[in-house]
Amino acid sequence: MSKDVPHSARRRALLKGAASAGALAASGVPALAVARAAAGQALADPWQRARDIQRRFARPLAFPQRDFPITDFGAQPCQLAKVQGYPTIRRKGELETQAPGSHDSHPALRAAIEAAHKAGGGRVVIPAGNWYLKGPITLLSNVHVHLKAGAQVLFSANPSDYARDGDYDCGRNGKLVLSRWQGNDCLNFSPLVYARGQKNIAITGEDWSSILNGQAGVPFEDGSGACWWSMNPKAALPGSVHQGVPNPANPASLADVAPHLDAAARARIQGEGERWRSDERYLPALSEAGIAPEKRIFGLGHTLRPSMVEFVDCSDVLMQGYLVINTPFWIHHPVNSRNVHISKVRMDSIGPNSDGVDPESCDTVLVEGCEFNTGDDCIAIKSGKNRDTQYGPTRNMLIQDCVMNSGHGGITLGSEMSAGIEHVYAQNIEFRNAHWASDPLWTAIRLKTNMNRGGYLRHLYVRDITLPNGVQTTPRPYKPLPGTLPGGARAPSTGGGAVLTIDCDYAPSDDMVRTRPPQVSHVHIARVRAANVEGPDGAYSCNQVMVILGPVPGSFNGAPGTPVLPLTDISITDADFGTPRNAGEPWFVYNVKRLKLANVRIAGKTFNTELNA
Repeated sequence: MSKDVPHSARRRALLKGAASAGALAASGVPALAVARAAAGQALADPWQRARDIQRRFARPLAFPQRDFPITDFGAQPCQLAKVQGYPTIRRKGELETQAPGSHDSHPALRAAIEAAHKAGGGRVVIPAGNWYLKGPITLLSNVHVHLKAGAQVLFSANPSDYARDGDYDCGRNGKLVLSRWQGNDCLNFSPLVYARGQKNIAITGEDWSSILNGQAGVPFEDGSGACWWSMNPKAALPGSVHQGVPNPANPASLADVAPHLDAAARARIQGEGERWRSDERYLPALSEAGIAPEKRIFGLGHTLRPSMVEFVDCSDVLMQGYLVINTPFWIHHPVNSRNVHISKVRMDSIGPNSDGVDPESCDTVLVEGCEFNTGDDCIAIKSGKNRDTQYGPTRNMLIQDCVMNSGHGGITLGSEMSAGIEHVYAQNIEFRNAHWASDPLWTAIRLKTNMNRGGYLRHLYVRDITLPNGVQTTPRPYKPLPGTLPGGARAPSTGGGAVLTIDCDYAPSDDMVRTRPPQVSHVHIARVRAANVEGPDGAYSCNQVMVILGPVPGSFNGAPGTPVLPLTDISITDADFGTPRNAGEPWFVYNVKRLKLANVRIAGKTFNTELNA
């Protein structure tokens, strides 16, 4: 298969001067801004950078005007049949899938993509109808895959179809691809839509009747398990191996794969017991142990579900105008990619880890006009975990004109953010929370990191957001490590129930190595309008307005004397948060300096104050 040279090497060279004028200029920031940045000066109008990001996408991607219909290469539509499965992770029920014996159109689609690429580019057309694919859509440079109105792609519910065509022959684990799973690099199943090292690529639909169906709740066709979602504990069959329990395929000791580590280092990474042998913990343990990604082999025999759409080391990428449903894992996951545009996409997947958009270590990203109904965070911005920070931060991202319904966080940063996140802008967002009575949005704006994931967040700007149905009005307390909150302080509700949450001690028990204190500064939120919803015991907009939990020094287990810095320079301006259920304690603040409230209304009272705690 043809491959273009990835731009990651060029990007790593660029990132040697992470905040340099050269990096800013590469992102299209005007010369004056570059000069000010080089001199260490703040921009007079921070939103100028957001306008520059939007201008970067004013000119659409260009593809040669020639079509490659998949029917010309032997594709045939399929009929549908009913099966019992999981329409959502919480509910068993009936689903439509391809009828038994359906024609496999994957070879035809693959041939059309290769023909378009070989011809110098073009549009691969998927006509109206239902199309069954026993394998991924793998994009190549200068190819635009387009779903016509009424076209539905049904990806096979068979893990072996995504461990068949990869670049890395891993024996009984299958032929796998280089991927990234929850912030760590590995060889794994191919994502259902995938590209690596390509440029000028697009996948689009005509409207929301153009459907990418991951069939994650459909029973596995080979009988190897319940469904993709059953690899998560929430839908696992009794007694089965899932991502959260020790996998016998993983070694009994890190000494088997990391003999260079001494006994103390191994013990520190593994922790007590065998939890570290579960796939979801074994992969980060390999990163912490310094094992090269090409030796982190998963795929068949393992339980790390593939992302729906994942582009690695790509540039000039468009995802536009389709509906995506029932995805195995994260929905859109661009990694180490540049100039990424996600426009007018509707995401509807109430499955475990069904994050909507997860840009990771990307530069220059625009998400606009999208609608989210997800089983996890709507948008979650990432940049690696443990020692996998080689791609650098995510920076220069604009989110606008979107609607968030269900999910954990509406706009989330982290938790896998070890390489940092900077210069993120969000405006004109409706946190609609349409299912507030049955499946509420946990929180609107959320940052989560801890002493393992570390990283930094700086320069987050949010304005003009509405919450017509508030957010979850009941608390979701976090579980600190024993004795880490000083003075016996009560654990705050970091998991949900606040409009704004900054959680710098997220899930601390998940990580044995906690040696990287996070840093957060310059978070500015303006013009918030939250309404109350009528519940059985009153009308409320949230449980608390904000929960700001800075780094907890007691969670740190690294070198003594390492600075654990407070959060600094946070502001909330011109906001009305409605009535929190916990109106007596409308906020929780810990290890924070210079948190300013200006013209902030809570339960009818206006606050103009600075908080330091």
